[in-house]
Amino acid sequence: MQTEINTIAIPSLSLECGNTLQDVELIYERTGNTKGPVILVCHALTGNHIVKGTDEEKGWWSELIGPNDSIDTNHFNVISFNVLGGCDGSTGPTSINPKTGVPYGGTFPVITIRDMVNAQYEGLKELSIHHLHAVIGGSLGGMQALEWGTLYPRFVDKVFALAVTPVLSDYGIAFNHIGIKAIEENHTNKEKGLEIARMIGMVTYRTPELFDHRFKREQVNTTFNVESYLEYQGEKLAQRFDPNSYLTLLKAMNSHDIGRKRGGITNVARDYQCELITVSYEGDIIYSPSKLKEFSQQVSRSHHYFVSTAFGHDGFLVEFEKWGGIISTHLKPQLIPKLMNG
Repeated sequence: MQTEINTIAIPSLSLECGNTLQDVELIYERTGNTKGPVILVCHALTGNHIVKGTDEEKGWWSELIGPNDSIDTNHFNVISFNVLGGCDGSTGPTSINPKTGVPYGGTFPVITIRDMVNAQYEGLKELSIHHLHAVIGGSLGGMQALEWGTLYPRFVDKVFALAVTPVLSDYGIAFNHIGIKAIEENHTNKEKGLEIARMIGMVTYRTPELFDHRFKREQVNTTFNVESYLEYQGEKLAQRFDPNSYLTLLKAMNSHDIGRKRGGITNVARDYQCELITVSYEGDIIYSPSKLKEFSQQVSRSHHYFVSTAFGHDGFLVEFEKWGGIISTHLKPQLIPKLMNG
């Protein structure tokens, strides 16, 4: 089964901020049954379009996507874009500004989740894809999935929103603000600021119990193992990710509110036309499971599931055996009675 990685071009893209991006490129991965229903997978903050990958370089959801897996590539055609504003091949701060001939860097315009979805919509049209069986994503990807169901309800049948809420909370904005300041205040060394921002994020992704169980206050000389772990994660991200892209995406996450300019979240829920499947994870401190469940219950065609895990927010990236069946079951509606709602 062939996996394709390619780039499509969008001549121009109007943004919510009022700017227009010219010569936009989106890189994508596409795999599975080329004649089957199409599923769009949206990635999280530091993810990219490589969701399936290869045997040599596995994608971030490789255990979920494949022949006879939860997202069955024998049946479905699966596509994922590197998000607008990213740094893995789609137009973002590392791209050349056609007006100046130099990389955008810190001059890249402010984008929102809706801009990301509009870019993907235009990209799909360029690929002659005019309907999606489902959109699936977690965290930043979940924000995009929820927006897909609001912006283009006739284009999508099912929305799977994982580890997300209908609006980013003030608590989430607070952590993002610390990360943003860490990068912006390091004018001469934004990579060092990115390392700090990543360490801040890592603390929110998993639960205190998991940290305690893994590190047990053990140390080498005077350095605690948890300190070494955070520093390693920060350095590793700084080697592969652009600081300005990180800033761009954090600020886009701050824009996330599906009720914005639409009469509020309750109004959006009442009018939500797509079938909505939401999954929340125990111990997710930024994306409250109760808030996601509350929103889901207001949508007429919806199912909410709660996954018990020690991984907290990162639950949507691990332990697929616990929740992969939710995805496969709702992709095959005849199996739904066998699943119990959370």
